[in-house]
Amino acid sequence: MSGMEIWDNPSCSKCASARASLDGAQVPYRLRAYLTEPPSEAELAGVLRRLSARAWEVCRTGEPDGVALGLADWPRDDDSEPRWIAAMVAHPELIQRPILLLDDGSALVGRTPEALDEAVRRSDR
Repeated sequence: MSGMEIWDNPSCSKCASARASLDGAQVPYRLRAYLTEPPSEAELAGVLRRLSARAWEVCRTGEPDGVALGLADWPRDDDSEPRWIAAMVAHPELIQRPILLLDDGSALVGRTPEALDEAVRRSDR
């Protein structure tokens, strides 16, 4: 089946909104329960490239593990990015959600109606 992949947290309201928007537009997708199937460091680095984002831009630093790790005080520079990625892989709840991996090789963070509209527009329906 073609279709995008959604890094999904079933208890997340933003993930539920993404699923509902894609269902309503009849866009095929597959769910990845990234909390129980976390990405590897290489995979997360690849997703960051697809997002054109830095690790700290999609890291939920306010989550309990993020606070415990002191992420708010971590440097945000090239040398520190592998440390951020390793922390997000070890604690996948720190990864912003939902991440939509589109068939065209790009990715979006589907937290806004505008991002979800863009995902539908760029999907291979």
